[in-house]
Amino acid sequence: MDASSPTPKQILVSALKFDGTEHRNWPGWLVQNEPPLLVVDAVFVEEIHHNLLGTISKGTVSTEFYWLDRWYNIFRFGDKDDFLATFYCNVTFPPHFEESTLSYIDLDIDVLVKPDLTYEVLDLDDFETNAKRYSYPEEIHRNAHQAVSEIIRSIEMRDFPFDR
Repeated sequence: MDASSPTPKQILVSALKFDGTEHRNWPGWLVQNEPPLLVVDAVFVEEIHHNLLGTISKGTVSTEFYWLDRWYNIFRFGDKDDFLATFYCNVTFPPHFEESTLSYIDLDIDVLVKPDLTYEVLDLDDFETNAKRYSYPEEIHRNAHQAVSEIIRSIEMRDFPFDR
């Protein structure tokens, strides 16, 4: 960051389930606020064991891309030296940002993108289970599946943020 850049603002990121209950939260730094795009930097403060990503080491850097008008967000995981480990894309409602909290409803579908930009769509069964549990309207089904298509197109076209 150069001297002319504004100081990043500390915020709280909150991932919610469809019923509004908080699934998890973490602190981050809002490093870009140019709607519709918000970029947040966060650092894992403890080691996390993820059933698909394996172990996420303490100190792993997460650069998180949130668009206020899109049904997904994208996390870029790397180490402190900016080595790319993987991208993790979450299908969500468009996020809500107010004061110092960025929140979104997670719809369970994820796209895991490896450093070589091969990808895998994950958790479609979780989405379908929760769609029945919460009686998702057709609009949510349509937007969620459209989001997956948009993510895949962005990966394959090497669009931002997959262009690095």
